[in-house]
Order: sequence, then structure tokens, then C-alpha cells
Amino acid sequence: MTHSMSILLFEMYAFIVGLCIGSFLNVVIYRLPLGASIVKPASHCSVCGSPVRPFDNIPLISWLVLMGLCRDCGSSISPRYFLVELLTGTLTWAVARVYGMDVSALLLMVFVWSLIAVTFIDLDHQIIPDEITLGGVVAGLAVSYFLPIGLYGSVVGLLVGGGIFFLIAVIAPGGMGGGDIKLMAAIGAFTGWKHAVFTIIVGSALGAAVGLFMIALFGRGRKDKIPFGPFLATAAVISVLWGNGIINAYLEMAF
Repeated sequence: MTHSMSILLFEMYAFIVGLCIGSFLNVVIYRLPLGASIVKPASHCSVCGSPVRPFDNIPLISWLVLMGLCRDCGSSISPRYFLVELLTGTLTWAVARVYGMDVSALLLMVFVWSLIAVTFIDLDHQIIPDEITLGGVVAGLAVSYFLPIGLYGSVVGLLVGGGIFFLIAVIAPGGMGGGDIKLMAAIGAFTGWKHAVFTIIVGSALGAAVGLFMIALFGRGRKDKIPFGPFLATAAVISVLWGNGIINAYLEMAF
């Protein structure tokens, strides 16, 4: 088997695994904020309680075949389930594409999966669970040896990422949530200080742009709360996939 064929198979496998992980993330997104077990009971309809049959639990395909309806009671199944599976599969493939067959790719895939969960949980409940953020800090430090940044880079990234937001919270009480601080600490632990700063800048720009858009089109007031976690998570994914190129290009232009 040629090297190019091996890479292609790895990327295809990554996409399929990502779809399956996306199916599991749907469970995490729904149950974790409720304090329910993400393992038991097995997947079931939230309306009638009927267990989901194995052949109705195939990522993407089952939702399309069932036309977004429960087989037993006919209640609607949110298209978000399909979206999360497709998004997770696509981003898992993208990480495989960028990092190749390397252990760092596998670790960054897990990191991206956690960011997907953060995004949808924060959108639904305006919270970011400690299980993900503090767990991410510990995990980032633990696996830093296998990441390009190493342990030193992970520690500095944690301090810079979480520290910037902590200072903002001290200077402007109420201006920064504790979940966002811990999320940035986890992001820094996985990506290093340069990518943490990149994430803060890009995430803030995305948040401001969306906020202005919602004010202009939907009349949302400036004091209406918009969860910041999804913007940080999106920026962190951009950083993982394209951050090195963007940062290097900026530094060449600036200096």
C-alpha cells in the first residue's frame, strides 16, 4: 500500500470515527448539563421513552431514513443531532488532514470534540461544565509531551489563556464568566500561549460581529447576554487547523 493511499484511508477512517463520536456528543450535550449519566440508560426518545434501536442509531443515515422522526411515537428529532454528527465528522477529518498519522492528531481530535460539546451546551444553558474545562486543563498538561508545544508550552499557555480572562474579570467584575476563564485555560494548555492569544482575539472579533449583527437585524439590546463559549471554541478550532499559518504570516508582515 502506498503512503498516499494510507493517508487517504486514515482520513476516511477519521471521518467515520468522527461521525460516531458526534452521535455520542449528542448524548453528552443533552445529559451533562442535567447531571445525568452519559452512559446509562441507552439512547431513547425523550418524548415516549422508547429505546433507540441499533439500526436507528447509525450516524447521519438513520436521521435521514426516519426523516427526523421517532419511529415509535412520530415526535420530531431535532436536526441538530444530524448537524452535530456531520460537524464532528468533518472536523475530525480536517484534523487528520492537517496533522496526518501522528499521535498529536489523535489528541487534538479529542480536544476539538470537547469544543463541540462546549459550543452546544453553552448555547442551550449558558454554562460550560467544569467536567470539560477543568478536565481539559488536566488532560492538556498530561498529554503535552505528545503535543508540539511540550509541557513548558502547555503551562505557559494555560497561564496566559486563563490569566488574561481572569484579569479582565478582576478589573471589570461581571464582565467575564468563570466558565470562559477555565475554558481559555484549557485551550491554552492544549495549544500554547500564541494560539491562546490568537483564540482570544479571533473569538472576541467573532463575538462582536455576531452581536452587532443581532442588534442590527433582530433588535437585540447591547445588554442581552450572548454566550461567549461558542466563539472561543470556534476560534480555537480555527487556531488548531490554520493558526500556525495565520500567526506566521502576521509575524512576517509585522516584523
